[in-house]
Amino acid sequence: MALLLVVMAGFWALGFYWSREPNVLWVVRETPEGHRAVVGYSTVNTLIDAIDWMLDKPGGYLSNDVLPPGVWLDNMPSFEFGVLTQCRDLARVLRNNYSRSQSQSLEDDDLAIAEPALNTDNRSWLLPPAESKYREAANALRRYRARLTDDTPGNAQFFARADNLREWLAVIELRLGNLSQRLSASVGQIRVNTDLSGAPAGESSSKAPADVVVKTPWLQIDNEFYEARGTAWALLIFLRAAQFDFERTLEDKNAVVSLRQVIRELEEGLAPIRSPMILNGQGYGLFPNHSLVLASYLSRAHSAIADLRSLLEQG
Repeated sequence: MALLLVVMAGFWALGFYWSREPNVLWVVRETPEGHRAVVGYSTVNTLIDAIDWMLDKPGGYLSNDVLPPGVWLDNMPSFEFGVLTQCRDLARVLRNNYSRSQSQSLEDDDLAIAEPALNTDNRSWLLPPAESKYREAANALRRYRARLTDDTPGNAQFFARADNLREWLAVIELRLGNLSQRLSASVGQIRVNTDLSGAPAGESSSKAPADVVVKTPWLQIDNEFYEARGTAWALLIFLRAAQFDFERTLEDKNAVVSLRQVIRELEEGLAPIRSPMILNGQGYGLFPNHSLVLASYLSRAHSAIADLRSLLEQG
């Protein structure tokens, strides 16, 4: 019995260590060789760093663990999924937009490997293990980064244009809107159905009631919270990288301040949690609701993203 208690205590301590949230990664602008500022380097390098963190952090990649203590953990796997989703979105835009001059131009071979590899099921542990596919994606991105920064003209391209940045920001806007709604549902709400609002001739495949009851299941609340924290963590470093790579575009559109506002909201949303556990009180009840606090920051970041996209659309 004593041995069992010692083993369980060891598993608990290890699980606690593995579940600690990471510090925000340092985003670099210049290449380590020659210290040159190459357009696109910061974005690609930061994406690689985020993937490497998922695979090499304490405990390694946990979402597909089938043995204790990893199989008992849910907070860090949820955080990982938030990071992974942003890596997938950025890799898709990198393949389809950033690296191509127009819709009929050829796609980059290494990016064509990285993007589908990142879309491997995050819980796959065999045939293939998710880690092996994500490492394959990181290696493909390293090859693209090497070609992007070498001295061969046209070996690889990254087009830092306003329309390309808008494509990525549109995806971010949808992600943040979704997460803020899911976090707000921690207390349960009756929402007016606005699916076809502003579309008098619009139709949907099935009829929905005028009022919709939305509530996150109690056991799912923490998972939603940590997925949102992982999303904010990844977006923060990716947007800092975009501030470097799209510097001239942002200055030309007078949009630097708008991007900095998004970054500030995400920084506030990632403030250290002082409570020993995530609390989800009822609205104005006695206990705080950490999900609603994070939803507030993500909602403001969502609004700032919409303003930023509007600025980038202007001539």
